[in-house]
Amino acid sequence: MSSQNSTIEMISWNVNGLRACRKKNFDSFVSDKSPDLLCLQEIKLNSEVIPEDDFGYPYRHYHLAEKKGYSGTAIFSKTEPLSIREDLSDPKHGGEGRGITFEFDGFYLVNVYVPNSKGDLSRLPYRYDSWDPDLKDYVIELRQSKPVVLCGDLNVAHQEIDLANPKTNRNSAGFTDKEREGFSNLLAEGFLDTFRHLHPDVEGAYSWWSYRAGARARNVGWRIDYFVVSDDLATSIRDAYILPEIDGSDHCPVGLSIARA
Repeated sequence: MSSQNSTIEMISWNVNGLRACRKKNFDSFVSDKSPDLLCLQEIKLNSEVIPEDDFGYPYRHYHLAEKKGYSGTAIFSKTEPLSIREDLSDPKHGGEGRGITFEFDGFYLVNVYVPNSKGDLSRLPYRYDSWDPDLKDYVIELRQSKPVVLCGDLNVAHQEIDLANPKTNRNSAGFTDKEREGFSNLLAEGFLDTFRHLHPDVEGAYSWWSYRAGARARNVGWRIDYFVVSDDLATSIRDAYILPEIDGSDHCPVGLSIARA
């Protein structure tokens, strides 16, 4: 990945519908920030409404769900990827457009939209027994050949510091013991939550807020959007940040800067 800059700038954003987000701040944000790599989740597109705009990125890949207006991911890159994979390279997780991997010279970039366990926790067994362990195994396998950057809406607040009301959400989707365990299991295999790596004690740092009861204005939120890296990139991390001032979705963008190899 060649550039004049000393860092590679990456941003991840659950846009909660790309067409809706474009009616708000998406285009101006991307033009202003112009990261080297832009990863989107929950684009909610179908093949007839993929934007013709390239947003300044010569290389882009949309991975759509079979169900129209549902899920979906995309990666925009200024550098041509060496290879592109979908769905953790496993067909059993196909159909919902939940994962894209771009391979570059120095690392793999894995963009995922992790399944929500749902309010009644009906999808928690799939999440705990299948998705989370398979994602862990997938990034471990990738790391055997080069470092890994994993980003996206991981649909879990890992620790109590990562949401405003941990006690009342103890058994809520996104903060169950099983979901938190899945994330812990990933970190235990030699991966870092980059934001907590740099900011271990920062409170009130959230990336998602309910549309109800003015939650965002009151900063009653959750941090469920992440950049996670294999620990061989630890010394390359220059910044990991959240952009809560950027509107356009119920999530805000999160970012990572790493030194160029």
